[in-house]
Amino acid sequence: MEILWFLIAMCMLAAIIGPFILRRRAGIRQVAPGAPDAADPAAYGFIRQEQLDLRLPGPDQDLLDVLDVVQRTQDWRAASQLLAGTPKEGEERWQRVQAFAGAASLELQQQPGTGGAWLRTWRAESPKDAGGAAVHAEFLVQQAWRSSAAGADDFRIILEEARTVCGEAALLAPGDPVPYIVELAVARGLGYPHEQFDQLWAKVIDRAPAHMGAHLAALHYWCEKWHGSREEADHFATTAAARAPQGSLLAALPLFAVFEHLPEVNLVTGFYESAVVTKAVEGALFAVHAARPDDPMLAHVRHLLVFFLVRMERWTEAMHQLVRVDGHVGALPWTHGGDPAAEYAVYRALAVAGYEANGGSPATLPH
Repeated sequence: MEILWFLIAMCMLAAIIGPFILRRRAGIRQVAPGAPDAADPAAYGFIRQEQLDLRLPGPDQDLLDVLDVVQRTQDWRAASQLLAGTPKEGEERWQRVQAFAGAASLELQQQPGTGGAWLRTWRAESPKDAGGAAVHAEFLVQQAWRSSAAGADDFRIILEEARTVCGEAALLAPGDPVPYIVELAVARGLGYPHEQFDQLWAKVIDRAPAHMGAHLAALHYWCEKWHGSREEADHFATTAAARAPQGSLLAALPLFAVFEHLPEVNLVTGFYESAVVTKAVEGALFAVHAARPDDPMLAHVRHLLVFFLVRMERWTEAMHQLVRVDGHVGALPWTHGGDPAAEYAVYRALAVAGYEANGGSPATLPH
């Protein structure tokens, strides 16, 4: 028993002093905010923490404009028109479905009983609208994860309803992968057997074989904390990366697999310089450099790269990612915590401090 308590104490100590070690190893000297020697993220044109947008990983002005109209007027038609004009097989449609569902779910959380009324009206007035059905299915998934404990009776009831709505959405838009991508989260929550999950996954890749968002959703299922293992998740990610077409961000998928299996408390010296992490980071950097500048998933990869590059003390490379994503924090790893903006701001400040401690300045950082 004494050994157990000792190990617990050591883990807690490592969790507390770890961030300080990270700062000191690169020669970063802690100073009070506002001190003459303090690194200032604002000098790089970065957005103030309280102004960071939590809704999206990167800019989508058309979506934000429509969201503003829908939430201000409670009229769903603008959302329907935007989704109808968004290509079915692309990443953008999936992200927009998630954003509309998330907005309705958050409204309901803030205004129980009345929030998100526009989505209920959308479904009631246009039950054959494929976009509305997809948003409704994703809304139910988000409600299950947000309002219930995984495995609880109400959690399963909501996900069973989401599965039904996924089926309705799929019938309304036969070539659209989004209803099946939504069901991937249902499969994880309800614990589909591997064979049943594989059948669902086949429907996704038949419609969108290189869909990064779909692969991320499937990766969660194969993780150790759900229905797979570290080895199965790694195999899924590396296989997808190896088969990725030129310019695809799927080459970054192994980095997401590494992130999903990070130890809660890292007691391994040099973990972030290990061959596994380094290889995954290099693959993600390659994917970012080869991707289209307008790829909707590019910001997702850049955000995760910031996390790893800061941990690896590769300050300049972290800064190169930051200048391209700053302003939005609706992505992993920030959304794992209760305050995404604060979590992101800490890593941004570390990157700036490390960059300046090694001779960098706003004048030396290309945008």
